Amino acid sequence: MTDEIKGRARGGVARSAKMTPEQRKAQSMKMVEAKKIKAELPRATHGKDDHPLKIGDIEIPCYVLEDGRRVLAQRGMVSALGMSRGGSSKGGGDRLAIFVGGKALEPFINAELRSVIEKPIQFKTPAGMVANAYDAQILADICEAVLKARESSKLQKQQLHIAHQCEVLMRGFARVGIIALVDEITGYQKDRARDALAKILEAFVAKELQPYVKTFDAVFYEQMFRLRGLPYPPEKANYRPSYFGHLTNDIVYSRLAPGILKALKEEAKKEEIKTHLHRHLTPGYGKLELIKHLSLVMAYMRDSADWRSFIEKLNKYSPRFNETIPLGLDEADR
Repeated sequence: MTDEIKGRARGGVARSAKMTPEQRKAQSMKMVEAKKIKAELPRATHGKDDHPLKIGDIEIPCYVLEDGRRVLAQRGMVSALGMSRGGSSKGGGDRLAIFVGGKALEPFINAELRSVIEKPIQFKTPAGMVANAYDAQILADICEAVLKARESSKLQKQQLHIAHQCEVLMRGFARVGIIALVDEITGYQKDRARDALAKILEAFVAKELQPYVKTFDAVFYEQMFRLRGLPYPPEKANYRPSYFGHLTNDIVYSRLAPGILKALKEEAKKEEIKTHLHRHLTPGYGKLELIKHLSLVMAYMRDSADWRSFIEKLNKYSPRFNETIPLGLDEADR
C-alpha cells in the first residue's frame, strides 16, 4: 500500500509510523482544531485572486468579507509601501509591524492602529485558501503617519523612499475619491465601467511613481558628499547643500545634450510648483540618455579620490557641450 503513495503524502505516512500512539493522537487533535479554526474564518464574498487592484507596477489583491469589511492582502500592502517582503512566512507582515513600531513612527501611530497591524485579519479567499489581510482604510492611515514623520525629519535615509511612495498613494486616493463622490451624486456610477476608478488610480500612480531618489539615488549623493569633503550621512537625512543643484546642473545636464540645460530650465519655469529638471525629459529617449550619462558620472565618481580628480576625468571624457576639451581645470571647477 505504501508503495502506491507518493510525494508529501508518503512522507506523512513515514512520519506517522515513527510516532507513538499518544503522539499520533495529539497530532490528530491538532489537525481537527486547525480545520475548526479555518471553518470559522470569515469568507471573502467578493474579489478574485487573479484580479488585484493595480497601482502602477504594484498589485494588491483586495476582497470584501462576508461581514462587509474591505481588506487588502498583507503582501500587497507591504509592496504598496515600497518595502521588501523578506523571507518570513508572514509575507512581510512582521516587517511592516517592525517599521510601524519603530522610533521614527512612534509619535505618529496610535496604539489602536499599531495593534491592528500587529494582528492581521485571517480569512478565506474565494478559492478557499487562508490569507492574511488588513482593513483597506489603514493604508491611508499608515501613509499619513509616514508623511508626518518625514515632515518632522524623523525618518532614516533608507526610509525616505517609503515616504515618497506614501505621498503618491495619498494623492492618488484623493483624486479617485473626489471622482467617486461626483459619480455617486450625479448617478454616473451606474453607467461607468466597473473598473473605471481602479484604472484612474492605476494611470495616475503609474505616471507619478518616478521618484527623484530612483534617478539620483542615495549612492549619487553619498559620492557627492565624499568628493566635496563633507561628512556623510548628514545629520538630517534629507539635507543637501544648496550649491549641489548647481553642481548637478554642471556635471549632468550641461553635458547631456546641446542646449538641454537651458531648455529644461525654461520648461521648469512654466510649472506653478517647482519640480526637478529630469521630470521634463521625454520619458523614452530623454530619460534613457540621462540614465546612461549618470552611469558614466557614477563610474568616474567611484574612481576619484576628490572633486578635482573627478572633474578632470569628466572634462576629458564627457565635456560640456559647446566647449572645447579643457587642458586643465577652470576656476569654476575647483
